[in-house]
Amino acid sequence: MTQTQISARPAPQNGSTTPGALSRPLTVESFGLTDPGRKRPTNQDQFVIATLMRALWIRQSSLPQATVRYADDRGHIFIVADGMGGVVGGEKASALAVGAVEEFLLNALRWLLSLDGSEEMSVLRDFKAALRSADACVYGAAANNPGLRGMGTTLTMAYSLDDELFVAHVGDSRSYLLRGGVLLQLTRDDTLVQQMVEGGLLQPEKAGEHQLRHVITNVVGGESAGVHVQVHRVHLEAGDVLLLCTDGLTGMLTDERIKTVLQTCPPPEACAELTRLANEQGGEDNITVVVARYAQT
Repeated sequence: MTQTQISARPAPQNGSTTPGALSRPLTVESFGLTDPGRKRPTNQDQFVIATLMRALWIRQSSLPQATVRYADDRGHIFIVADGMGGVVGGEKASALAVGAVEEFLLNALRWLLSLDGSEEMSVLRDFKAALRSADACVYGAAANNPGLRGMGTTLTMAYSLDDELFVAHVGDSRSYLLRGGVLLQLTRDDTLVQQMVEGGLLQPEKAGEHQLRHVITNVVGGESAGVHVQVHRVHLEAGDVLLLCTDGLTGMLTDERIKTVLQTCPPPEACAELTRLANEQGGEDNITVVVARYAQT
């Protein structure tokens, strides 16, 4: 697990931190957008934005009241996935993976709206289990259909409740957090080029142009069963902006360009502008963007 500390004044750095109690809960405004780009015949990306809440279903009552009543506590889930494996395989892989994650979360998350002590570790364990379940689903579907052999997908998902954010990640789609003018990449790319940079074989500034930059070393599904899941935990503050996106965005725009849009636009406009700019720069791949802005009530 990576627990990331972000300060509004100095540059972000890794390490442990103790969350402070919020005087008022954070509200979330979110929006997502997916676009095929300018070069691909189909869109193999997927995204999901979901709100999780406790509900009371009134089956019968002598009182006049609503059929469904909801508790104030709400969790928020965000998912992006970028499929690969041909025109048919990539789209099917990303759809299968997202569906498997949704089903797992719906049926297995006992911690849903309670994050005290050991429950926080349960979130991260269950996130890993959710992506492993998705991996088994995609790999199994490919094993039963020779035409889909090797299909796979990236998958990045985030869950927030109050001031806690949990991120799980496989592949080269990314999650960022903007705070105090600093844009921090929360996830690490599972790519050959990233391994070369970390091993000192390639300068970071040359990574974006390297001919092997699209070689992914860890996917949901793929040629073999089994997946390594990164998990991260962050304490949120009012004013934070969360971004999940596929490489159709990050392959076209610099972090600085992305940061400028996130600083100046609310989520719907930010998604539209980031997509427009990525297409303006060539739109080489499918583009998917999910933006969430946290504020104090």
